[in-house]
Amino acid sequence: MKGGAHMILGGCGFIGRHVALLLAEQGEDVILCDRVPSTTVYPEAVRERIKWQPFNLQSAEWDVLLEGVGTVHHYAWASIPATAHADPMQDLALNTLPCLALLEAMRRRGEHSPRLVFTSSGGTVYGKLRRVPVHEDHPLAPITAYGAGKVAAELYLGLYNTLHGLDCRIARLSNPFGAGQDLARGQGAATTFLHHALTHQPITIWGDGEVVRDYIHVSDAAAGLVALARMPRREGTFTFNIGSGQGVSLNGIILELENRLGRVLDVRREPGRPFDVPVSVLDISLARDTLGWAPRLSFSDGITRTLADLNREAPLSTLH
Repeated sequence: MKGGAHMILGGCGFIGRHVALLLAEQGEDVILCDRVPSTTVYPEAVRERIKWQPFNLQSAEWDVLLEGVGTVHHYAWASIPATAHADPMQDLALNTLPCLALLEAMRRRGEHSPRLVFTSSGGTVYGKLRRVPVHEDHPLAPITAYGAGKVAAELYLGLYNTLHGLDCRIARLSNPFGAGQDLARGQGAATTFLHHALTHQPITIWGDGEVVRDYIHVSDAAAGLVALARMPRREGTFTFNIGSGQGVSLNGIILELENRLGRVLDVRREPGRPFDVPVSVLDISLARDTLGWAPRLSFSDGITRTLADLNREAPLSTLH
């Protein structure tokens, strides 16, 4: 493992705080870079290993932030598919340009540059799939501005690896879910549907409900990202699908929740949206074979874990 601390951009977010805990439990020092301090109460045994650093993606002083850092985990992204679709130019300015600025700062550090773990989007970069599940060698053909922004960032990582030898690793992450996901961002159908079901709110589905996604519990997603960060360096930019390898439709989520809760849910249907990819299921064989990682929880098991986390109000798993 490369020396130096792990700096997590978006470290107080849904993915970041779970990765931080795993790293701290493994004896690593972690810096959470985020706009506001974390409200997470970490176990006392690891608390001293986790620090917070105020951070703004668009105005970050990268040369200062990278001092003493061995690995950068880039989980900060200022848009979601809907907002990127509404304003692609702002999406580019808020996300791709800061990513390029980070790469430039890493280039300036030369042989002292940290490695970079970037979370791309397994659900949008491939576009409409030619084969299911989708392998990493599938053409990149996003049909959303969000996906195009992620692809642009990936291409820059590859460019800086080729030209400047930067150690860049890409995780094409599927759809993480679990207790503690920020519902205000409008992402995470599994968690959002569960929250609405538990609070007796109507659930909105765009289209016929047969949109299929690959859902992965946040604990498995975090383990996959840590495995990618710990992988020994090899030549080239390494890209891995991190998902469950299984597809679940929106209607399937509803059926699962109705079976668990023993009642019919209030589902309201709206016209389909043009930026919703019909099917997205990831082939995770490369990550399994190369990283020695595979998800432990099925979708059903993940829902069980989420409900248990909510019931006991675990510090890392409080539903907002």
